[in-house]
Amino acid sequence: MASGVSLTLLSAVFLPNLMPAAFAQSAATDAVVTSAPAMSPEEIEQLRAAADEIFDAIPSAVPKVKDNAVTREKTELGQMLWFDTRLSASGILNCNSCHNLAGGGTDNLETSIGHGWQKGPRNSPTVFNSIFNVAQFWDGRADDLRSQAKGPIQAAVEMAATPDHVVNVLNSIPTYQEHFRTAFPGEADPVTFDNVAKAIEAFEATLITPGARFDQFLEGNLAVLDDKEKHGLKLFMDTGCSACHSGVNLGGQEYYPFGVVERPGSDILPLEDKGRFAVTKTASDEYVFRAVPLRNVALTAPYFHSGKVWSLEQAVAVMGVAQLGQELTPDETSAIAAFLGTLTGEPPRVELPILPPSTSTTPRPEPLVKNSLSKGDAVETQSGVR
Repeated sequence: MASGVSLTLLSAVFLPNLMPAAFAQSAATDAVVTSAPAMSPEEIEQLRAAADEIFDAIPSAVPKVKDNAVTREKTELGQMLWFDTRLSASGILNCNSCHNLAGGGTDNLETSIGHGWQKGPRNSPTVFNSIFNVAQFWDGRADDLRSQAKGPIQAAVEMAATPDHVVNVLNSIPTYQEHFRTAFPGEADPVTFDNVAKAIEAFEATLITPGARFDQFLEGNLAVLDDKEKHGLKLFMDTGCSACHSGVNLGGQEYYPFGVVERPGSDILPLEDKGRFAVTKTASDEYVFRAVPLRNVALTAPYFHSGKVWSLEQAVAVMGVAQLGQELTPDETSAIAAFLGTLTGEPPRVELPILPPSTSTTPRPEPLVKNSLSKGDAVETQSGVR
């Protein structure tokens, strides 16, 4: 991409951050914790060196995307498509509806609300830094962001559109035709559903959050974390959290059963959602999910694919029992949660685009019309499933 793609956030629509009283009370209870002991300079340097072996800082430059050059023209087009509600059947929803760039790149709902006020089956994860994941969706069924981008548009419980609807909308607007010709030069017919996905993928590749305090710590600023956060980092590594949550995104690379040691109850792990099994049809993949990336996790409550846990401390405690077989103390869960708070990076600054007006031939919204996907297909393709 041209090295200085600059994105400036002017506006986006927030969805309400709903917190059930029980989880709010749990979060308040978990917050009462003693201070952590101070480490010596030698211990802090040893901690940094150990962390540097396991984790990587978010780069400041936009990463390359396989088979899809990230150009200014393509990202500008993808940005327009990201915010354009006309790509949905109802004319109400867009990509930003479930992945709010004004917040943590998600909607902060248990599960997303889509076409006709339908509720999706899984929590919508953050789009920030998703370019660093090995695959997309909670079950990893999409190999890359361009494959993922097609799902929500077509999903009956999300945008409920069809490829033909999207192409007809874009072809009806001369400005969009011009943008596609510029973004995909040399193509005889650039306004295609595949190119819509490529443009959105290019834009998503720019949605990275460098500059987190943890990254500064990795780079040698040893004073940027306080004693509690350093203690939480040490616990995160010593207890085994980093076995699954490592690398640049602290997760997003491998698949694990939710309940390696002890499976959570159905209030957190719904029995009907068997995770990666739906993709592989392999019995050993029942209740297996991609390890969630932990970048900006303090901003993305509620947690887990079911979205049933609103407190980060509670989520840490659940993972301790389910994945590690350890009953973490309130001090330990609070310290680890404090460390996770240092993973919040600098959000991308995204300018709200001015979209071209519709014409007399632009398909009109039909709020109550669903596409031809069956209910089962919708579960397989929609982004809330992830």
